[in-house]
Amino acid sequence: MKKIFAVKRISKIICLLLMVGIFCIIPDIEVKATGIDYNLTGETQDRTNIEEPGSAESAEELGELNIANHLTVTYTDDNGQVNGTLRILITLTLISLAPTLLIMLTSFTRIIIVLHFTRAALNTQTAPPNQVLVGLALFLTFFVMKPYMTEIYEQAVVPFEAGEISQEEFLEEGMKPLRNFMYKQTQTEDVRVFLEISGEEWDGTLEGIPTSVLIPSFIISELRQAFIIGFIIYIPFIVIDMVVSSVLMSMGMMMLPPTTISMPFKILLFVLADGWNLIIVNLIQTFN
Repeated sequence: MKKIFAVKRISKIICLLLMVGIFCIIPDIEVKATGIDYNLTGETQDRTNIEEPGSAESAEELGELNIANHLTVTYTDDNGQVNGTLRILITLTLISLAPTLLIMLTSFTRIIIVLHFTRAALNTQTAPPNQVLVGLALFLTFFVMKPYMTEIYEQAVVPFEAGEISQEEFLEEGMKPLRNFMYKQTQTEDVRVFLEISGEEWDGTLEGIPTSVLIPSFIISELRQAFIIGFIIYIPFIVIDMVVSSVLMSMGMMMLPPTTISMPFKILLFVLADGWNLIIVNLIQTFN
């Protein structure tokens, strides 16, 4: 037993010595968030940090304004650009908001609601499944929004990457195509309602509508239009349900659910009329 304990003790000592040796061999590497030149913008007298990043030696110095250990934020009126770290942070924030912008500021809302009404009218429960409907709605949205996306890329993204416009101009130019699209699909009464709520006056032009008013007005108009189209889609299928229900009642088969019998006739009518083509083509044309 003593020999076993001795062997274990020796092995622990050897492992400890190896670890110390490894730490001694590894060179001293200074890691900085912004590289060797720190990627600082502006002149030295304009910066909020005077000392170099990593120069703080105590907690008191770390709390001082002129010490920057990891992230440098420099704000001037017309001097320099956004730090690379902040640019990544802003990009990730925009990516997290992208699904909301895609759903609410494009044609996605109307398309997915109409497709849902179509499936409900056919009474096929989960056929097509939700994944298919969402995928179809996404591709149709890209098809409808392609001219506006191209305009955003040419008028906002390209000049901004070339350094020809500022960030404020980039946001303004990027919103113009989306505002034009939303304005074409928004009803006047919805705009007036939200302008009255906000206490603002409208001169009848697109420029006179704030974005904070145009977006909710567009969403309400899209919901109204989608429900109107869904009601029209429901009409022929309601007729089939009524006919099947009347036939079953006349035959005395009151215990048999009419929807069970009417669903094959609905599918047959939908296939013979090439329903998907009619719905999708006419739905896309509503955005012209």
